[in-house]
Amino acid sequence: MIVVTVSTASAKNTPDAATAPAAAPAAGVAAPAGASGGSPVVVHDHGSVLGTLGLFTVLVGASLPLIDFFIVNVALPTIDHDLAAGPALLELVVAGYGLSYAVLLVLGGRLGDMFGRRRLFLAGMAAFGLTSLVCGIAPNAWTLVGARVAQGASAALMLPQVLATIHAATGGQRRAKAVSLYGATAGLSMVAGQILGGVLVSANIAGSGWRAIFLVNVPVALLGLVLAFRSVPETRSQRPAPIDTPGTILLAVSLVTLLAPLTEGRAAGWPVWTWISLAAFPAAAYAFVRVERRADRQGRTPLVPPSLLALVTLRRGLTLLLPFSIGFGGFMFVIAIALQQGLGMGAVTAGIALVPMAVTFFAASLAGPRLVRRYGSLVVTTGAVFQMIGVALLVLALWNRWPSVGVPELLPGVALAGLGQGLQLPVIIRIVLSDIPSERAGVGSGVMVTGQQSALALGVATLGSLFLSLTAATGMRDALVITLLAQLGLIVLTGLLSLRLPRSVG
Repeated sequence: MIVVTVSTASAKNTPDAATAPAAAPAAGVAAPAGASGGSPVVVHDHGSVLGTLGLFTVLVGASLPLIDFFIVNVALPTIDHDLAAGPALLELVVAGYGLSYAVLLVLGGRLGDMFGRRRLFLAGMAAFGLTSLVCGIAPNAWTLVGARVAQGASAALMLPQVLATIHAATGGQRRAKAVSLYGATAGLSMVAGQILGGVLVSANIAGSGWRAIFLVNVPVALLGLVLAFRSVPETRSQRPAPIDTPGTILLAVSLVTLLAPLTEGRAAGWPVWTWISLAAFPAAAYAFVRVERRADRQGRTPLVPPSLLALVTLRRGLTLLLPFSIGFGGFMFVIAIALQQGLGMGAVTAGIALVPMAVTFFAASLAGPRLVRRYGSLVVTTGAVFQMIGVALLVLALWNRWPSVGVPELLPGVALAGLGQGLQLPVIIRIVLSDIPSERAGVGSGVMVTGQQSALALGVATLGSLFLSLTAATGMRDALVITLLAQLGLIVLTGLLSLRLPRSVG
């Protein structure tokens, strides 16, 4: 083992956090803490720096959970037909994954700090592959729901380790580039999930139908395990905090009482339990905040340290990430239904309609680091403007040409929306992480991804429910236009909030 000192100062002011010093100690010898009082981070003897292959491997791990959150959207009609699931169980296929994923993300980050991020990444990758296999061979709807819940829990073990490893094993411009690539991967995965889902369902490989959307994860997970063993360094906090059991339970209760009724309420007909659950959410959230503050005052380490949330960059970045992700999650859910059921497109054609979004998103993400160095946080504001124009063009095309809207009519709006999203998301993620100390990389990453995942699920629940309810009352065209206008409001909010960011981005 090699121990490499990482300063506990903010990442913005920290040189390469996990880079071995010039005169590195021999393997098995601990390097002394630096003059700054840094907290050492244990690094496995694969090497202290995350190389190109290691970065590729962890980004593959980051893409799998996000792809699987969206890949089922285009497959739900086929799943319903094969398993006779019904609306409520179909909602659970989506919500079960999202809930367990969101609830356990912060805990997954803490466990990585304690037991080693590479170790938890490997465990999460293996479990994700296994649960994907169970999803793919599920004989009935309830088995599929249970496997999806377990799949979400596996993703929660794996995903926080990605950003934590990047944060702990890179530094300087290399870290900035790696975080930008993570943001590009995250956004591209969310769009690619629906494109890939449409292709796999339509291809019906060996008669597998919708099952292929889960089975395809198995070989990818096996490849990821092999590459991770070879290329991902081990990092962990030298003084890991114990698990905050009360905080973990209260965070889980808070998220479940909010997300479960919002995702299941419409399909279930808003039974009494949904209203009881929503009424319990403020109390659970208040109790969580009180417990975390008390633990901090008593010298214990809470699940979400208030001192972490005191970081201006993290707090302001999360404030932008939430409305952005609510709009993104709702848009991807709604557009999958509208293209297939409203415009009569097949799964493949519906996927092709989103290809321009994926292309422009990825291009903007790659250009992001260079633009940020020159224009700072104005890149986020500019991205919001492009996204607004794109969504407005979609509204006009749908309002004027429905129901004969085709891929060419959708292309300008979809492409501009993707361009705007690509300019925003990687930079927002970079801002959120910029001042998190390396020794708290796991919990910081968990907090950020929990916020993002919860917001994506909230977008599906709120904008999705709005769209489906209005469709029954006013028809799909009007419902889609109103839902897109609601998303437009969220984009405007994101753009206005971006004006409060510091011009310089770390």
